[in-house]
Amino acid sequence: MDLFVVSLASLLAGFVDAIVGGGGLVLVPALFATFPSAHPATLLGVNKGASIWGTAFATWRFSQRVEMRWKTLLPAAGAGFTGSMTGAWMVTVMSPDFLRKLLPLVLVAVLAYTLAKKELGRVHAPRFNGPQEIWVASIIGLTIGVYDGFFGPGTGSFFVFLFVRWLGYDFLHASAAAKLLNVATNLAALILFTAKGHIWWHFVVVMAVANVVGSLIGTRLAMQHGAGFVRKFFIVVVSALILKTGYDAFLR
Repeated sequence: MDLFVVSLASLLAGFVDAIVGGGGLVLVPALFATFPSAHPATLLGVNKGASIWGTAFATWRFSQRVEMRWKTLLPAAGAGFTGSMTGAWMVTVMSPDFLRKLLPLVLVAVLAYTLAKKELGRVHAPRFNGPQEIWVASIIGLTIGVYDGFFGPGTGSFFVFLFVRWLGYDFLHASAAAKLLNVATNLAALILFTAKGHIWWHFVVVMAVANVVGSLIGTRLAMQHGAGFVRKFFIVVVSALILKTGYDAFLR
């Protein structure tokens, strides 16, 4: 029964993640509720082990239908991997608790900006080319990568927002780019969790299949309905993140 519950949560997380990120909002609470006595690192390792497959599949699916600026995105993904490793190391020497109260406030600012700028992310018009775009994308990858390794909630949404705001991508192309960078940051975390023995592979295998199925449905919807649909979904996910992180920070 436990495997069925977390696999269903993994399917829904894959669906959400494929469109705009934020699958951890579904899967992580489900894991902690189902296994309240398990070590938190183990549950986070299971989350990464399952979700990376759906994210990788979504990246592949998007790459078939959406222009992927590989010369920009691959270095940015490498920077994200490095940042995530650095952030995970930082957790061993300092506490991320100071971010708990700051995060919902940052998300409110992101949501308010997105709602105020109604044309934001509707048109794909990259602002930079060549080395300049690589540098900006890599700074995004490194910065959010450190955040993902150190704390994590909302990583995919931050990637999407920054690719829209700084690089001029529409929400569909930004979501596709975010998937590739999220694969890199998840891989770094997964390597660390595996090295520390914090993985239940017998759960991960089944949950990964469910995550890929959810990802298939999510990517199909995103590509069918385009940037406007992804923008609306982004607003819904960020709103849910504000409620969840705000509750954790101020009411729990």
